[in-house]
Amino acid sequence: MRVVIMGCGRVGAALATELDASGYEVVMVDRSSEAFDRLPEGFTGRTVTGIGFDRAVLDEAGLRGAGAFAAVSSGDNSNIIAARVARESFGVERVIARIYDAGRAEVYERLGIPTVATVPWATGRLVRYITDGSSPVVWRDQTDSVSLVALDAPENWVGSPVETMAAAAGGRAVTVTRFGECSLPGADTLVQSADIIHLALPSTSVTELDDLLRQGPVDA
Repeated sequence: MRVVIMGCGRVGAALATELDASGYEVVMVDRSSEAFDRLPEGFTGRTVTGIGFDRAVLDEAGLRGAGAFAAVSSGDNSNIIAARVARESFGVERVIARIYDAGRAEVYERLGIPTVATVPWATGRLVRYITDGSSPVVWRDQTDSVSLVALDAPENWVGSPVETMAAAAGGRAVTVTRFGECSLPGADTLVQSADIIHLALPSTSVTELDDLLRQGPVDA
């Protein structure tokens, strides 16, 4: 699968490096050729210098027919424009954008574009979204007894208490990120579409997580 990434900053370079190492066809776009110096010596993908929301540049990058597009430049406006061009002009279904101003997150969500905020796990979130199936684990304790997993809100749990969903997975809810803002869930916190939910659960349950949540809430 070909993945086009706009913005070769720290997150973009880390994302490109991880996807390239996993065997994906990666194309990195940045307006500055010097930004590509952040890529490792063994990087096998392509680099394209130019404005990341310019259609001609995206054509050169091979966005048409690409499996995913990630807009992770340093500008929110550039990211949202590029994401919309990728979705609306090139027909890319899997589009994700990085956001700095949490107040704009709702605009992205209304356009149907998932976002990541400027937090340490941004790269991991991007990789999981693009690859659709890689491990949700973002941390394990040294004994591999407890794992912290990051989940996109399951559609069949929307409207149900976050704590009930966590219990169904055999763990506890740690945080909920909504419109770029992270908070501790309370007893009355309900799962909303596009939430990112962190759960702590036994490491032995990770492989069964999808099956545990697929059934959805059990009616009383």
